[in-house]
Formats: sequence, C-alpha cells, structure tokens
Amino acid sequence: MAPVVAVCGAGEGASAGELAWAEELGGLIAQAGALLVCGGLGGVMEAACRGARSKLGTTIGLLPGERRDDANGWVSLAIPTGMGEARNVLVVRAADVVIAIGGGWGTMSEVAFAMKLGVRVISLGSFALEGVVEATSPAHALELARIRH
Repeated sequence: MAPVVAVCGAGEGASAGELAWAEELGGLIAQAGALLVCGGLGGVMEAACRGARSKLGTTIGLLPGERRDDANGWVSLAIPTGMGEARNVLVVRAADVVIAIGGGWGTMSEVAFAMKLGVRVISLGSFALEGVVEATSPAHALELARIRH
C-alpha cells in the first residue's frame, strides 16, 4: 500500500517561498509513489496538489464544506466532509506523516492533532515545537518522513 503524506499550510496568505516549497514537495511525494492528502483548498494545499499532479501523482482533498466543486483544480479525489475545520483531524488521521509548511491556526491544529495521535510531524518553516522535526528543504522533509524519492 502506498504511503500517505499530509501536506498542511495556509489556505490564504502563504508566502511565495512557502508556495514554491509546497509545489516542489508535492512533486517529490508523487515521484516517491506516495499519495498526498490535504484540506483540498487553496494556498499551500493547492500548490502541493499542483506539484503532485504535475508528476502524475494522486491527491486527496478532505474538504471542510459539502461541495466537491470547492476543491482546487489539482485534487484527484475530493471528499466533502461538511465538518468545517474539524476535518483537520481527518487529514491527519489519514496520513502516515504530516509535513507542515508555514501556516496559521489551522495548520497549528493539524500539527497538534498529529502529535496527540502519534503521527510524525515534519516542519518546513512551520511551528518549532517539541517532537516536531525541522527540515531545511522539501527533499530533506521527504527524507525525514522516510519516504524515498
């Protein structure tokens, strides 16, 4: 079974550097044969999905609302949860590892849920917390996640 990597980050307000990292990371996830799961909306999520799809990868978007059409155009499988921000725990629960890029409160909640559930968390310019492993690049993040590319 293919590993599942969650990519978390700001849906709005991400920096150009964070978006570039997300797109590169998405491509590396796909090249490694892993599946990418995220919240399915814009910003970091969209950039990661774009990168994965550019390398023919599979992307899963667990949407906060009730409409598949709300997913960004790079999501392969859109799953509307109707759960709002509570869908963050589903994103984490679906993943073998979480990679957080920048982010705000929503990303912080995903990191917290992951830590509570025992899911490994890698930070790319995100929160520096005890138990979160810091990466210096998308390739380094994937290496730390133990996903081969």
